[in-house]
Amino acid sequence: MSKARNALVATGLLIFAGAGLSFPFLFVKSKNRPIIDSSKPLPPQATFRGPYVNTGSRDIGPDPTNYPKK
Repeated sequence: MSKARNALVATGLLIFAGAGLSFPFLFVKSKNRPIIDSSKPLPPQATFRGPYVNTGSRDIGPDPTNYPKK
């Protein structure tokens, strides 16, 4: 392959990689509303996962509050 074709392929690969790496940032910045709406209750999956999300943390320990089920 010629040097011009190699440069073209390298440029295309760099553009493709740059677009792939910038997609998450552009996706997050394009949202006008928050991901979690605090005015609505959490879905059942989030309430079930909640106590276990921070089990490996050693900063303040477990949450001592008992939350009633509705």
